Amino acid sequence: MSIAAQDTAIVEEIMRWKRDRNALILAHNYERPEVQDIADILGDSLALARAAVDTDADVIVLCGVHFMAETAAILNPRKTVLLPDSEAGCSLADSITVDQLRAWKAEHPGAIVVSYVNTSAEVKAESDYCCTSANAVQIVQSIPEDQEILFCPDMFLGSYVKRMTGRENLHIWMGECHVHAGIAPTDVDDVMKTYPNAQLLVHPECGCSTSSMYLLAEGLLPKDNTHVLSTSGMLKHAKESPAKEFVVATEVGIIHQMERQNPEKRFIPANRKAVCPFMKMITLPKVLDALVNLKTVITVPEDTAMKARQALDRMVAIG
Repeated sequence: MSIAAQDTAIVEEIMRWKRDRNALILAHNYERPEVQDIADILGDSLALARAAVDTDADVIVLCGVHFMAETAAILNPRKTVLLPDSEAGCSLADSITVDQLRAWKAEHPGAIVVSYVNTSAEVKAESDYCCTSANAVQIVQSIPEDQEILFCPDMFLGSYVKRMTGRENLHIWMGECHVHAGIAPTDVDDVMKTYPNAQLLVHPECGCSTSSMYLLAEGLLPKDNTHVLSTSGMLKHAKESPAKEFVVATEVGIIHQMERQNPEKRFIPANRKAVCPFMKMITLPKVLDALVNLKTVITVPEDTAMKARQALDRMVAIG
């Protein structure tokens, strides 16, 4: 049996078990192309969180990483939430622990904590707001200007938010996603020299985001052709823009969806090595195994979930 035929057979089995389980398959934009293609909902962290809230399904299969499955479990405590590979973690979420956050809060009594959704349930429970890259600026703007803010854990997204809001009382935790941090300003510069007419799409988590914002402010990058956007914002812009070429500075998994939605356009990764190994751990056989054997079930202790739910509800409500 060919690989394509194998995939077809597995997909048919996945669809059958999905119906039998009354399941919903959610997949992040960075997942493997074949996993993206079977998803009922494909999107960024905010879109997946909203889908988890709105569903009538009995089972949610989260094709992403552990913190995303935790988020779905917190928002839907009566649903069965499955993560097809229990080892699918996140280097950014691992860059701050709940003990570190508590110590940071003790240094800044009265500060509001805004945590990126790429954090553990325990960190969310110690936070006042969660955010995604799609609504981080809006959430910070919703907080009174004289209120001190602790933003964690991503230093690149935090720097972007600070620049966009002008909030000098916003303190930034020095964490990073190892994949996004690996997209360097020199990568962007080299690719843009090769494709000078391309539009540049930069994710605010990227190692090049802070420098791109600086260069943009200094007039060293073309304002009309440089866009700092979330993954959902990138997809929307790629559809709506009349441009035919785009340099994409984020995890390369998103390019599959861009090409499907815009077959007449060209998408060039800023760094072809920007591949998240955790996002690529989930495969079609693992999705099928999860549905057949109801594994791995992700749960969050009730007291932690109740506290984290408040921060997540604010995230879902804004932006």
